[in-house]
Amino acid sequence: MSYVPLTDAGSQEMLAAIGVSSVDELFTDVPQQHRYPDIELPSPLSELEVLRELRQRSEMNTDLEHCISFLGAGAYQHFIPSIVNHITSRSEFSTSYTPYQAEVSQGTLQATFEFQSMICALTGLEVANASHYDGATALAEGVLMAYNVLRGKRHKAILSPMIHPEYRDVVRTYAQGMPITVLGDKVLENDIEALASMIDGDTFCVAVQNPGFSGELESVKSLRALSDAAHDQGALLIVAGYPIPLALFQPPGAYGADIAVGEAQPLGNALNYGGPYIGYFACRKQHVHKMAGRVVGQTVDIEGRRGFTLTLSAREQHIRRERATSNICTNQALCALAAAAYMSAMGRSGLRTVAELCHHKAHYLAREIGALDGYRIVTSRPFFNEFVVRCPRPVRAINAALLEQGIIGGLDLGCIREEWQDRMLVCTTEIHSRQMLDAMVGALRGAAT
Repeated sequence: MSYVPLTDAGSQEMLAAIGVSSVDELFTDVPQQHRYPDIELPSPLSELEVLRELRQRSEMNTDLEHCISFLGAGAYQHFIPSIVNHITSRSEFSTSYTPYQAEVSQGTLQATFEFQSMICALTGLEVANASHYDGATALAEGVLMAYNVLRGKRHKAILSPMIHPEYRDVVRTYAQGMPITVLGDKVLENDIEALASMIDGDTFCVAVQNPGFSGELESVKSLRALSDAAHDQGALLIVAGYPIPLALFQPPGAYGADIAVGEAQPLGNALNYGGPYIGYFACRKQHVHKMAGRVVGQTVDIEGRRGFTLTLSAREQHIRRERATSNICTNQALCALAAAAYMSAMGRSGLRTVAELCHHKAHYLAREIGALDGYRIVTSRPFFNEFVVRCPRPVRAINAALLEQGIIGGLDLGCIREEWQDRMLVCTTEIHSRQMLDAMVGALRGAAT
């Protein structure tokens, strides 16, 4: 039968309730001549002609199929095995939603359970949830979780200045309107001791990023000292990070982190114009009841067969929302599936190989760029696959020259700080061949003047 969303009588009742006499009156702020404009559409085309035109228009885009990219800063281009897209394209996964009915959602629940298990293995922590919207919201939820673990009795969150600036902005957005003070802006870069000195009895968490926004790595010794300083005051340590180096270096759980968060896009998800992405989130078992989001658990049915179901999900998140510690009720399940398929396909040794390639290629490129006249590698500490280059002229001009040669340069750090107009954040991954790296070096040499 026909679906009638609203009767005329219902419409009039609603209009009367808001104090207007007609629907047109709702649009009085829109000038009359702009309410129903004539739209000059082109003549109709056949399917063949439409596809040809769309293809021509798509060729006008600058994309990574036609260009070499050295952008990173939180979103990374990695090789994705074909099996990942094959699995995520299956209709039972690509059309599924929140798996409340466990009896008809075993495939989705098991995939999510495996994703959680592998995130635990990567981070060295005991529990992981069914993901957040992206790395920034995962960090913000981690800060709020720490606040709730301490029962809201403490009010100071210390964030390292080497955390991604956009992540810091999201934390502040989440914390506004709450009795939370976010500190750390005035700390010098990479000064872990200064962060530790700020911790006191009113601190509920300290958050760092490793590798930092500039790609530099913190030593396990300094991070363990920061963890001890936080725990001595009863605060929690949160570590945000790019997941690929976790296959190569010690995980956050090994040096005392209570919460580990980050952007899992590099694990089998394409760049996708900036989203959708997926935030991973893991913590120690003792804090699981304060963890935002959902957890898929493994159990057995009445016949003893293995099964999966949503568990440890506070009902407030779905019903009494005003009392919830978080209102994250859904997640990027398809992105989590892609991450699980990617990690399964790559395996422990494959992930380690990817991390090693990212690391070695970045150091090769840094060495070659550092030898060019006018360029200087600003990064002075150990780094993973990103490093900062000081350029002989503004990065915007350098990148424009690179783009003419089909190369997307590094991030212009002038958009972060005005005094960094001559600094570029360069990233490499395993997809960069020796020829691509040498092409970047040659293009930078030509773009110097």
